[in-house]
Amino acid sequence: MAQAAKLTAAPRSTKGKGAARSMRRAGLIPAVIYGHNREAESLQVDAVQVSRLLQAIGSAAAMVDVTIDGRAPVKALIREIQRNPVRPSDLLHLDLYEVRADEKITVEVPVHLTGVPDGVRNSGGVLDHLIHKLTIKVFPGDLPDRIEVDVTSLGIGQQVYVRNVVVPNAEVQNEPSQAICTVVPPRAEVVAPTPGAEPAISEPELIRKPKAEEAAAEE
Repeated sequence: MAQAAKLTAAPRSTKGKGAARSMRRAGLIPAVIYGHNREAESLQVDAVQVSRLLQAIGSAAAMVDVTIDGRAPVKALIREIQRNPVRPSDLLHLDLYEVRADEKITVEVPVHLTGVPDGVRNSGGVLDHLIHKLTIKVFPGDLPDRIEVDVTSLGIGQQVYVRNVVVPNAEVQNEPSQAICTVVPPRAEVVAPTPGAEPAISEPELIRKPKAEEAAAEE
């Protein structure tokens, strides 16, 4: 079960790219919280606090207790994290989605494969992870931080499908026939020629002339 981390935020009145750049220089990140029929509210959060929070939860599907300007905390999901494309460690913006305990939410949860497949262990196969997140509909209190899929029994050519996965107290929204992972046969190795080695030259085939032609040639 996902545990709620804590995040402190303050209301933000300034908007625009220039104001956002000034905030980042001051060690703050622009943010917004919305959801549950509430008006979207612009916020600012401490960049260091957010970085530590993301390292601790390790998943955007984790629940966060957000305290805004000293008010009572509200539970929210981190809906989106915008990062600098050149320096991904630099956070640009944070989207928070407020949730209520008695209302189901639809959220993506990471898929974690456990075990070593039989086809890998005994036949040299390769485990191919095809779907890394599943979308589930769930009450916030039942939200898992990840979905574990045991692949130990998979042989060569076998798959785990979405329909094979059961998430307690949740409805999986993905197409049931989608494969989450599969074990493929070992890839054939291509033998490279030895550097400096000369290719073998085959001897020319000796073509014998018929005896009549040999006699004519001797005359």
